[in-house]
Amino acid sequence: MFKIYEHVYEPAEDSILFAENLKVDPGSKVLDMGTGCGILGIIAAEEASSVIAVDINPYAVACARENAKINGVYDKMFFIRSDLFKAIRNGEKFDLIMFNAPYLPAEPAEDVDWIQWAWSGGPDGRAVIDRFLKSFPTHLAEDGRMLLMQSTLSNVDKTLEMLKAEGFAARIIAEKSLPLFETITLIEAYR
Repeated sequence: MFKIYEHVYEPAEDSILFAENLKVDPGSKVLDMGTGCGILGIIAAEEASSVIAVDINPYAVACARENAKINGVYDKMFFIRSDLFKAIRNGEKFDLIMFNAPYLPAEPAEDVDWIQWAWSGGPDGRAVIDRFLKSFPTHLAEDGRMLLMQSTLSNVDKTLEMLKAEGFAARIIAEKSLPLFETITLIEAYR
């Protein structure tokens, strides 16, 4: 059971596709970037030794915390309000970093509602994705994996090229076509 607070992204097709393809090794240390209501972090916590759930949206952090309590994994999870990795300790490493990124191309609104942080990826959909791709390698354990959800509307090929240029093996492990000429893709990367 999950509660969804006002101003928090409600799990949709991308969250479901991610959850269906989420494999967590027992005892892993997991970072759930952009946790939203906490659904992916909570699923991960069933196998992980610990999950750090991060979101820029304070309503999402509170929502994820409550959902972790409801689902009996609160003792394995930590909750941080942060813009990507800014509040993560230097040198902190994770076996799995996962991010259902804001990937839809959208011009910034004058009055940004918290919910827009969950889906608005800037003019080309890559504003947050590119920042994430530059930052996550310093927090990934040597034999760790990264999972990233994004849309073909935000240039999946560019993401794969950026990952390969940084020495990662990268591939699409799941995808789903949606109306309006969009396909959502789950990308896996590892060293």
